[in-house]
Amino acid sequence: MNTLWFHLLWQAPLALGVLLLAVWGALALYFRGPDAQILRMLIIALWGFAAVAGLAGIVGIRTGTPAIAALSSFVLATCMLALWWHTIQPRQDRDWAPDVARLLHARMDGDIVTLDNVRNFAWRSREDFDAHWETRQYDLSQLSSADLIVSYWMGPAIAHTLVSFGFRDGRHLVFSVEVRRTRGQKFSAIGGFFRQSELVLVAADERDIVRTRSNVRGETVYLYSVALSRAAMRSLFEAYVAEADQLEDAPRFYNTLTSNCTTLVYDMVKRIVPGLPWDYRLLASGRLPDYIYDLGALNTAYPLAELKRRGYINERAQASDRDGRSTPGFSRAIRETVPPAPEPGTTSQASGA
Repeated sequence: MNTLWFHLLWQAPLALGVLLLAVWGALALYFRGPDAQILRMLIIALWGFAAVAGLAGIVGIRTGTPAIAALSSFVLATCMLALWWHTIQPRQDRDWAPDVARLLHARMDGDIVTLDNVRNFAWRSREDFDAHWETRQYDLSQLSSADLIVSYWMGPAIAHTLVSFGFRDGRHLVFSVEVRRTRGQKFSAIGGFFRQSELVLVAADERDIVRTRSNVRGETVYLYSVALSRAAMRSLFEAYVAEADQLEDAPRFYNTLTSNCTTLVYDMVKRIVPGLPWDYRLLASGRLPDYIYDLGALNTAYPLAELKRRGYINERAQASDRDGRSTPGFSRAIRETVPPAPEPGTTSQASGA
């Protein structure tokens, strides 16, 4: 009996490790294997056969040579899989989907930033749109606001987060960290763990990137005014510019857990606010407003539920459309009931509804 327990103590964890590795390998091959489906399925089947052999080898290790050979075959297959996985590197030269086809390029000259490839599409449906890429200039000394936009597309815990910067001339520019899909590719949250897509930073007009979510895709969108000093706003804007430069020089893979629209914003903000605490709500991105509210970076004169009610933009966004096109007053319309965040260091005061 003691011998049996001894064997179970090392066999069970080893068998679990083989099983987990088998599942990971199958998913990696499914999402990044050959384009030809028959060939991809054949390789997955061979990988599964090697995993079964490995499990059989662990169970029968006391029987001698056949079991050792079976286990060795899985070790060899694992080494081959690891070598293949190492060859998969992010690229810039794929046939990209039109809305992520161009990389943001920035040039700084004192207060003036010039941005190439600012997106300003006119969306009628997901597939029907007019593509416009523009070069724009912004004076960072004229920054006046920073807003968090949260777009829910899969339940209350999962959302896409965007940051919109406002300027004194009434213009708004949105930065969004997104999956850089190839033409015809569908987003997969699971595939995001397996190097399925690269990462892209999109700078866009609100009538493009916000409206397409609220009016075209039917996502549920909220806008919150964030309390940042002018210096912090500028630092965050410049952090986005630096991120664009890095992605232009060295592409990176999107990762559903560690490199996404929320975690990258956190990485940038913590440069501005040292000691910014990590929180599970940075992964459950739909809870991000709760986290920011708890930090005191929203207008805490209002309960969070009231901020959420006032920040719901869908009805106002849809009302701003005329004949399927957004009016120039889109940015003003979606902010009509949103309470502004107080200046940092001042006391929040609620105003009338």
